[in-house]
Amino acid sequence: MAAIEDDDVSVILEEQREEIMAAKTLAEDHDLAFNLQMQEALAVSRAAHTSSPTLDFTAGEPEEGDGFDYTSLILEDIARVDQERRDREVGVQEMKRLKVDLDRRIHDQRFAKEIMNIPDADWSKDGDYFQKPYSLGASSSVVKVPPFSAIGFESFRVYCKGLVSEEMIGETRVTVGGVGVAICDSTDNLIWEVAKVLGADESKSPEIAELEAILRGLDEALTFDLGRVTFFIDDFKLFNYVTGRVEPRQSAVATLVNKVALLQKKFSYCQPSLLTRNDVKFVFKLARDAIVSQIKWPEETSKGKTFKETCVICYEGITVDKMFSVDGCFHRFCFSCMKQHVEVKLLGGKTATCPSDGCKSEVKMDCCAKFLDPKLVEVMIQRKKEGSINVSDKVYCPYPKCSELMAKAEVFEYTKQFFVATEQSPARKCMKCGLFFCMQCKVPWHYKDTCEDFSKSKRYQNAGDGMLKSLAQSKRWRQCIRCNNMVELAFGCYHITCRCGYEFCYTCGAEWKNKKATCACPIWNERNIIRETNVNRRR
Repeated sequence: MAAIEDDDVSVILEEQREEIMAAKTLAEDHDLAFNLQMQEALAVSRAAHTSSPTLDFTAGEPEEGDGFDYTSLILEDIARVDQERRDREVGVQEMKRLKVDLDRRIHDQRFAKEIMNIPDADWSKDGDYFQKPYSLGASSSVVKVPPFSAIGFESFRVYCKGLVSEEMIGETRVTVGGVGVAICDSTDNLIWEVAKVLGADESKSPEIAELEAILRGLDEALTFDLGRVTFFIDDFKLFNYVTGRVEPRQSAVATLVNKVALLQKKFSYCQPSLLTRNDVKFVFKLARDAIVSQIKWPEETSKGKTFKETCVICYEGITVDKMFSVDGCFHRFCFSCMKQHVEVKLLGGKTATCPSDGCKSEVKMDCCAKFLDPKLVEVMIQRKKEGSINVSDKVYCPYPKCSELMAKAEVFEYTKQFFVATEQSPARKCMKCGLFFCMQCKVPWHYKDTCEDFSKSKRYQNAGDGMLKSLAQSKRWRQCIRCNNMVELAFGCYHITCRCGYEFCYTCGAEWKNKKATCACPIWNERNIIRETNVNRRR
């Protein structure tokens, strides 16, 4: 029926266009005839009254171009309406095609499950004849959705996110909003996504933006004729509104909550679910993309057309390729401001977070290579990794050109892929350079020698821990028996507390328990005491 109506509209528009063009042609013919008659009358009058002053009958007539061409305006409107109709028809056909593709996918998934459940005996006997082809039903030149579509019985997931943000457009600070929606199947395969700009009224508060996102998501689901959906929210307060546990105080919020409830009734199943922000990260980015589309503007340069946006820190117009987006919140700042911000945090020994007020999203170091020295980024990534691994669980590759830091558990799991007897052997494979080393001796792998035999050989003295222990013996360092960390006593008593928390005697290595020594060694030596006179002398 819709196709017939579109054809009727097309015929009507074409008839109107022909009638207007015919009327315009007729009007032009009448004007031409009138002008010819006036010129003939003027010529006769001049011949009869040669002494009379010349009369200009065209003086009061409007010159060509002074009048407004209403005919052209009407023709433009007809062309615009016709183009909108064509675009709408293309959109409808594209949506029908997407529905058929989705329905076919569901059919194939169900058919695959049926095949997997067929016993092997039956499959070997009748498997070649088992088939269930997908059919659209009645054949037609126009794409149609099957009458008994599987779409209405399958479960789908709708992720929604609405954002409101204060941004700079030129030198003006404005509040803009955006919506991100993603529709996925039951296994989280993406089917459809939308990034939509919110109007001025919709961008008044974060709650309104979030509800607009839910409404948009449910509308998109209804467009696909989905029957069973679960829509996800990352805001607990909003979740309570939608589930009816809390009554919203603002009338605008209450109105939108009621609209959500009305849309839910159009599905056979439609319920909200609460998720963390990390779980809706991809729709969060869609909402931010919608916001960014409002704050950037085109600018002509010598290299062609480019887009710029204003950094909210320095208020400068920066090309979009020089703007950094913080992973997690997607707030955007220019490279120069981010470089200063991150460097100050690193010099203070702190983790860099998003510069936006109230935002606690971490700035990941591996993303900072765009504006920081790559060597500094590598050092900071290594330092962060060292801080995340327990001291007693750290393992360093003994090869000088590698020295990769690893955790014992991860290098163990990695080695199991290449070494059969990993549980019984101290051999480990470096995750960076790929060379084997001994976990116990902390040296390159001594294939045929046992750890005891290798520790007595000269090769041990020239490799890895052998060199370290030789140096420690000459410097009178002590080694923590829990984490193998080397300790040097510069001053103070012989009670040592290692960075791993283990307490022991520096003289003999015996453990301290309950803050008491288990050995008879002296607690301190006079030469290790820092006296006040020495301190004053340093000052």
